[in-house]
Amino acid sequence: MRAAVCFIAAGLLAAASASYADEAAHWRADYEASLKAPDGWLSVAGLFWLKEGENKITIGAPAKTVAFTLAKKKVFYQGRELKPDSDDKVEIAGVSLQPIERDGNYGIRLRDPNAETRRDFTGCKWFPASESWRIKAKWVPFPEPKKIAITNILGMTDDEPSPGYAEFTLKGQTLRLQPVIEDNELFFLFKDQTTGKTTYPAGRFLYAPIPKGNEVVLDFNQSHNPPCAFTAFATCPLPPRQNTLAIAIEAGELNYGHH
Repeated sequence: MRAAVCFIAAGLLAAASASYADEAAHWRADYEASLKAPDGWLSVAGLFWLKEGENKITIGAPAKTVAFTLAKKKVFYQGRELKPDSDDKVEIAGVSLQPIERDGNYGIRLRDPNAETRRDFTGCKWFPASESWRIKAKWVPFPEPKKIAITNILGMTDDEPSPGYAEFTLKGQTLRLQPVIEDNELFFLFKDQTTGKTTYPAGRFLYAPIPKGNEVVLDFNQSHNPPCAFTAFATCPLPPRQNTLAIAIEAGELNYGHH
């Protein structure tokens, strides 16, 4: 009877592992598809910072000049206001141009479906997915959100609200990660002992649902490179100092390594 119970338990465990492996593979396929989409990060092929007044930008082949106006922290194209970091964009000559704002600086991001980075993409590389890296962490909310300084790869710094921190134990060490909020999710920017070795030198990203109780699931198999790994024209935020882990997180995406 005991042997039969053990056999059934082993079968259930194997089925659960296979199911999780399928789930991880599906998530990774969706992630890579989003990168390769015509408007994904691989299509980002230019970034033009604006000065007050009219700004002329040359795009395409044959070359075409378009003009954007920055006036009192507002961006205009042919008299139409375009809101930064929204769906507002100008589509012309086969590319799209969208305004962004970073630390009070305004720019135009160019996306080109025919960008070299998209054409020459060789695919993402990953650590083998393992459910052991799907961590149930303790969630400790702050009484009030705390501001933490988030600096991007261009050296611009914003104070972002952080709602709390996740605490967990791995390899005998108690660790903490402090997120900010992005798109109604917890957004963790972190470094670990693989950073700059097998994983991207600037760190990695990880998202998690906002917890409703005192537990949050951190699936490090979904930790992935920032857009800066794929294009030189992204403005990626960097992990805050407190999010450097003293262990190797051998899960998630490996270094792509072109930028």
